[in-house]
Amino acid sequence: MMTTRHEIRIAAPVETVWRLHTDIAAWPTWNSGIDMAVLDGELKVGASFRWLTHGLDITSTVAALEPYKHIAWGGPAAGIDGVHHWTFERCGDGETLVVTEESWAGPPVDADPDGLLAALDQSLVAWLQDLKSTGEKAE
Repeated sequence: MMTTRHEIRIAAPVETVWRLHTDIAAWPTWNSGIDMAVLDGELKVGASFRWLTHGLDITSTVAALEPYKHIAWGGPAAGIDGVHHWTFERCGDGETLVVTEESWAGPPVDADPDGLLAALDQSLVAWLQDLKSTGEKAE
């Protein structure tokens, strides 16, 4: 299993960043790495959503949800079992600290841990940059 963690400060209130990040169907409009995203029903624990990213067709299930603070989801894709946590921290200066941590396990990870970790890191950093850019424009 491999795990990676990244964070970014966004000059926007947590409500703005949370709303942007949890509007799953809108991800392709601001996240350059996502081609399609569809939430099946209401965003809540147990809900599933399907998304296409970097050639992977993924169905994820929401495992935890605490509005304006934390969301986690997971699911299999191409032999990889992934678990993705996002935390949102209100900063006293009207900014938001976003932390993302993702773990992957499975035969593809065992076969190429360094290559897959590099790809995952690149994807998460780009996601955070897109979230920052879009969130700050919304203010």
